[in-house]
Amino acid sequence: MAESNSTDFDLLWYLENLSDKEFQSFKKYLARKILDFKLPQVPLINLRATKEELANLLPISYEGQYIWNMLYSIFLMMRKEDHCMKIIGRRNRNQEACKALMRRKVTLQWENHTFGEFHYKFFCNVASDVFYVLQLAYDSTSCYSANDLNVFLMGDRASGKTMTINLAVMKWINGEMWQNMISYVVHLTSHEINQMTDSSLAELIAKDWPDGQAPIADILSDPKKLLFILEDVDNLRFELNVNEHALCSNSTQKVPIPILLVSLLKRQMAPGCWFLISSRPTREENIKVFLKTTDCYVTLQLSNEKRELYFHSFFNDRQRASTALMLVHDNEILTSLCRVAILCWITCTVLNRQMDKGHDPQHCCETPTDLHAHFLADALTSEARLTANQYHLGLLKRLCLLAAGGLFLSTLNFSGEDFRCVGFTEADVSVLQAVNILLPSSTHKDRYKFIHLNVQEFCAAIAFLMAVPNCLIPSGSREYKEKREQYCDFNQVFTFIFGLLNENRRKILETTFGYQLPMVESFRRYSVEYMKHLGRDQEKLTHHGSLFYCLFENQEEEFVKKVVNPLKEVTVYLQSNKDMMVSLYCLEYCCHLRTFKLSVQRIFEYKEPLVRPTARLSYISTASGFEELLKALARNRSVIYLGLNCTSISLNMFSLLREILDKPTCQISHLSLMKCDLRASECREIASLLVNGGSLRKLTLTNNPLRSDGVNILCNALLHPNCTLTSLALVFCCLTEKCCSSLGRVLLLSPTLKQLDLCVNHLRNYGVLHVTFPLIFPTCQLEELYLSGCFFTNDICQYIAIVIATNETLRSLEIGSNSIEDAGMQLLCGGLRHPDCMLVNIGLEECMLTGACCESLASVLTTNKTLERLNILQNQLGDEGIVKLLESLILPDCVLQIIGLPLNNVSAETQRMVMTVKERKPDLIFLSETWSVKEGREIGVIPASQPGSVIPNSNLDYMFFKFPRMSTAMRMSNTASRQRL
Repeated sequence: MAESNSTDFDLLWYLENLSDKEFQSFKKYLARKILDFKLPQVPLINLRATKEELANLLPISYEGQYIWNMLYSIFLMMRKEDHCMKIIGRRNRNQEACKALMRRKVTLQWENHTFGEFHYKFFCNVASDVFYVLQLAYDSTSCYSANDLNVFLMGDRASGKTMTINLAVMKWINGEMWQNMISYVVHLTSHEINQMTDSSLAELIAKDWPDGQAPIADILSDPKKLLFILEDVDNLRFELNVNEHALCSNSTQKVPIPILLVSLLKRQMAPGCWFLISSRPTREENIKVFLKTTDCYVTLQLSNEKRELYFHSFFNDRQRASTALMLVHDNEILTSLCRVAILCWITCTVLNRQMDKGHDPQHCCETPTDLHAHFLADALTSEARLTANQYHLGLLKRLCLLAAGGLFLSTLNFSGEDFRCVGFTEADVSVLQAVNILLPSSTHKDRYKFIHLNVQEFCAAIAFLMAVPNCLIPSGSREYKEKREQYCDFNQVFTFIFGLLNENRRKILETTFGYQLPMVESFRRYSVEYMKHLGRDQEKLTHHGSLFYCLFENQEEEFVKKVVNPLKEVTVYLQSNKDMMVSLYCLEYCCHLRTFKLSVQRIFEYKEPLVRPTARLSYISTASGFEELLKALARNRSVIYLGLNCTSISLNMFSLLREILDKPTCQISHLSLMKCDLRASECREIASLLVNGGSLRKLTLTNNPLRSDGVNILCNALLHPNCTLTSLALVFCCLTEKCCSSLGRVLLLSPTLKQLDLCVNHLRNYGVLHVTFPLIFPTCQLEELYLSGCFFTNDICQYIAIVIATNETLRSLEIGSNSIEDAGMQLLCGGLRHPDCMLVNIGLEECMLTGACCESLASVLTTNKTLERLNILQNQLGDEGIVKLLESLILPDCVLQIIGLPLNNVSAETQRMVMTVKERKPDLIFLSETWSVKEGREIGVIPASQPGSVIPNSNLDYMFFKFPRMSTAMRMSNTASRQRL
């Protein structure tokens, strides 16, 4: 990158102002400094080089920052104060030039708005905490600072990230922040970066400087005083997962822009520099890959206290502010809406105007639809010169056409051409800007956007009910769309549509503009008919949250009843109070509900009763989590399955579970505690549940590191007279042979245990022998045993064969993923052919079988009269072996109903034979390679025998509960963990 043409950067000028003797000393010092700076040696730079030669050689051999840092250091040692002062003076001037440049670039958004001054004062006040963090973060003497620090400024759309950054930069320019800490700021936005392909660091820094002439050498001379601001990293068009070997350290070398950014973020370039990075909350690796434990993570959100401050500042009237705050506080939907300052401004503006008109905001501003309808109606008719309803209506129609066209074509920033396309004049755009419906885009030059996406979505909803024609706005035809403009979630649009189906809310617009929305009745009829269709095909609607939000926005009782009436199955995900409130409102009208699936994905405190006054149950949440919810659900006699999977189970929770299970009214028969990080130390608590469990019949402890010590404790409880458990799942619980003698004793003596799942545990031969040996005795009541992936070999298959041949109660045996091989299979076939074998299912997938065992297995298929299910998938049987099995399958003596055969790589002739078998035996089911062994029953059948359930109807058949994980994840293989239904 070319430097300034003045003598400031004229290397020859500095050298020519040295005497011959001083120049010789300079060259000696230079040779030493090149070593000190660990720069490569250049043979031509030697004691014989002339001043002109040296002035020409240095710039082509080293980067400018190294040259001038060496020169300054040498001049200091030579006591050339005039030279040093000239360099210092140049650097000071360039620092001021950078501040002047940033002042021009950072044009604060509020200066363009009628609410700008108010927002400026508010943000200066509420952002003071953020500024304090930013001041300490970049202070190398602060304990909060760290080397190569990244400060991440996170916030949702319109949360004030850009405004906060602009304010911080202005404070730096005005000397109020980062004094003697930051000398230069390089400001980059994702929109700017997305336009680039290849660039050098020097070019990147110089992009905002006049004619691209930036003082690169000075900017990079002290990276510890250089701050890079990277805005909207979530909007980058590329991923930043660059190979370490591709990184670059040369500031003048052109590289692809992802490599350049990663080289900077990894400090391969400008080592020691600082970064301030803004982003919306995201799971993308662009954030995760650079977030270190030493970094600073700041989240911008309007807290309750800051929202109160905003309202009081806006109204400047205590009574009005209190009235508005009470309305918002008592409405979870409006509370969540007012977590963003711009939406706070819209809310306050609407409420203030309604109070001015003498209206009660409690009745006229209940939902976001109300707020946005009032906002549009007041804004579009606020100008005194707008007197004709037709003009108002035309303005609204064109605005809605623009909004809908933008969303359908993923366009949120509009050009002048877009405005002309929908019929807007320059005067129209000026009006819309004056009333703060449209604002200048903060990212796209000479473009406008809606004040908030919600307003664009609301206008699009009106467009739908107006039946406006499609409009292909020119910006929508752009081939490349940035991530933030890629609009694909129309849930909020449909929520507003349903809100406008409410007559009272619709009248806000229809009365103001003198126009009836023509598509309302058609959409109402369509919604009801479509839900009837879904009622016949439940799988088409996998969860009901979006629909419930639409209906809550509508709140016309008869219409809501008609829409949800066909629903027999509902799935709800809860993350917040508003999810709970919305779900309860809609579930009250689900009169034909038979299956309810609930997933609590995040613990939150709910402020209201869980059910309506008409229900027998009530629920008040406590700050400690969801204990009261469990109590309420447990009192529901219909609930027979309770799953607390992926949840940290505390001692208090165990105590609560004992209390719940011990109640005579409790009907819970299946308790699932999968992946709860339970250890041997918790097994005494689990054992107490078994002894005092009342109705408990099935316990799932899959994917918990219980270890053998823990299971030994459980075994004592399993033999307690009060324990009536019939099914125990211990999949992937870090068990070894050390607990198998205790398990064997349980199998021998327990009068109730009928199903035991020990899959994916390191039991080995010795352990499996101890578990299977009790099965030869008549006191053993076990019917299903699962030992897949237990690391045993064919050395013990003869003993398993004896069990198969003699046990009269065993119906299902899963022993896949073990080294059984052909020799072991021959032994097992002997047991399967025995006339006393009562086995119905056997699983032998992935057992290292070949075609050599297929003749014996084929004879089993024709002699065994009880075996209905056989799985030998993931074995290398070959065409010859499979043909032998098919020849037996086709015979009438074969009673098999389900078979898993490895048919992926068989010949065409074998495939034809498979088709023949399927034609002859159409009821025979062939399983594919992706099949996994499951029982065909559902979890949690709930008889609808008791009224007053958690949902106020008595027809519930099923209820599923899933609660969030609250402890650190166990370091176990997820692939080894499997839930058996």
